[in-house]
Amino acid sequence: MVRIKERYLLVNIIYLPESSTKQKSGLPSFVVQHQPTVENLTPQLLLKAVRNEVGQLFGDHGLGALGGSLSVKYLSLATSTIILRCHREHYRMLWAALTLMDHVPVKDGRPCVFRVVRVSGTIRKAEEEAIRQARALVLAAKDGSALSAFLPIDSVDDGTDEELGDEDVEMASDDG
Repeated sequence: MVRIKERYLLVNIIYLPESSTKQKSGLPSFVVQHQPTVENLTPQLLLKAVRNEVGQLFGDHGLGALGGSLSVKYLSLATSTIILRCHREHYRMLWAALTLMDHVPVKDGRPCVFRVVRVSGTIRKAEEEAIRQARALVLAAKDGSALSAFLPIDSVDDGTDEELGDEDVEMASDDG
């Protein structure tokens, strides 16, 4: 029996601070950027928007490659965090599509950036990183400290315990 190998992408929605909001609220910029998603974003709307973007970028090849394997495993509107699952060979297509999305995929959605924080071979590692970031955001908001706590130590994991760089992931994905 053959195991289907997948990648899990941990994605944060980062909102672009508007000049009027920044002046009125007086909040630090990282708090404004990491605000909750108030729109009625559902996993179905998100998948539709991602598939549309993949279709625009990669055409029928991209839609066929990501067709059956793309799914939303976790969507938190409170933390603006998403975990997406796709086939191992095609996660770069998904990453490219997310990078080029520029607004929340709802009617009159706010401008934002979809930032891929971690690529992992297991959902557990993606969840652990999401929890670490949520804790760091709460602590940074309380202390008013810098945003450096949110920069991931490493953003790629192949599902093993040892940490891999970009070159190692390329080799690991070729090995099977």
